[in-house]
Amino acid sequence: MTGGQAAVDGTQGRVENPKNLVQSVAKAFAVLKAFGPDRPELTLAEVAAITGHDRGTAFRLVHTLLGLGYLRPVPEGRRFRLTLKCLELGYSALSAGDLPTHARPLLRELVPDVADAGSLGVLEKGEVIYLARVEAGLERHGVVRRPGTRIGAYATALGQAIMAWLPREEQVAQLGSVPRVKLSDRTVTDLDALLVRLDEVRARGYAVSDGENAYGLRTVAAPVLDAQGAPVAGVSLTIGGDRLPLPDFIALTAPRACALAAELGTALRLSLGTIGAGRRGP
Repeated sequence: MTGGQAAVDGTQGRVENPKNLVQSVAKAFAVLKAFGPDRPELTLAEVAAITGHDRGTAFRLVHTLLGLGYLRPVPEGRRFRLTLKCLELGYSALSAGDLPTHARPLLRELVPDVADAGSLGVLEKGEVIYLARVEAGLERHGVVRRPGTRIGAYATALGQAIMAWLPREEQVAQLGSVPRVKLSDRTVTDLDALLVRLDEVRARGYAVSDGENAYGLRTVAAPVLDAQGAPVAGVSLTIGGDRLPLPDFIALTAPRACALAAELGTALRLSLGTIGAGRRGP
């Protein structure tokens, strides 16, 4: 597989028509991505081998990136390394706001085409606090989840998705921090049953709620993890239950919720602390 092909494969979700992909740009980024923590310096031959480019193409790409200032030659030997100018490619985007600021446009890409609502929330003292919400079409259910809204984490897919990645003692502490009351006849309130549910969520990678905190709503949620694998937040996608049967809803939204959470987690890790959770309301 060539570096250009790898770039196409890595952007399938963003490029509607592969014919619109500029191969030279994809190949240049393949050269930049060939460098890494375990490969800080590379020869021209190594660049060609890693990217799959022929030597002539690798030579032209490397010297173009040298001229643009994204690569520099290493004084000893015929090797090259990335320059600090590469930080410009991502820093301005990563530092452009807090986590809700980054989440909102990603949620808007999924609402209303995929889901009727999308949310970002954090966990605090047994409650989910909604930090961002994009909604279309749930008014008839009478559900309000504006930024700053709090709800018991035990009864939400969003809360369960976050708690599932906590140590057991912290799970117990969070579940014991609020009264666990039935919000519907499907709400799980028993501590042992909830702990089993959290184990299932962790094994599956996402949480599912079917009318457990609001009648007629179905939700899938996934955790946003930091560099240490600890949950910082969670994202969820919700529909009215009459829109899709539960299995079809899960098949449609679970991969998207997990991908969205992973994208935000990657941004957190790359920002090295620049991106914060944002205002949590009153």
